Amino acid sequence: MNTLTTQKKDSTLTKDRYQDQPEERFVSPEVDIYEGKDEYLLQAEMPGVSKEGLELTLEGNVLTLVGRRSTQHLKGMDFVYRESQPWHFRRTFELDPTIDVGKIDARMEQGVLYVRLPKTENVKPRKITVGD
Repeated sequence: MNTLTTQKKDSTLTKDRYQDQPEERFVSPEVDIYEGKDEYLLQAEMPGVSKEGLELTLEGNVLTLVGRRSTQHLKGMDFVYRESQPWHFRRTFELDPTIDVGKIDARMEQGVLYVRLPKTENVKPRKITVGD
């Protein structure tokens, strides 16, 4: 599902001050989520986004991923045909309480963001020994 949302660059400014600023456009990146014994792994496709263009925030139990692309314009050239869009990426996730938010980490490889979401110790499967 590709949903498009828009946001002004600085929404804290009054209308008169940001009236001339261009809007940033966002689409939801495609995401795959895997579950392992000790963690979840979230993969978000964000082609054209570098590590410097990433912003991951956690507010309460809401994880927000933002990826901004840097657009390249070739000097002295105009577009004749264009299929790719210069839109940025944004997606939010409500995290389950079983996620250990203090241990979340992320890495970016070839336009794919990997976010590791470890489970808390009390929900990991464990063996219980039976006493005498």
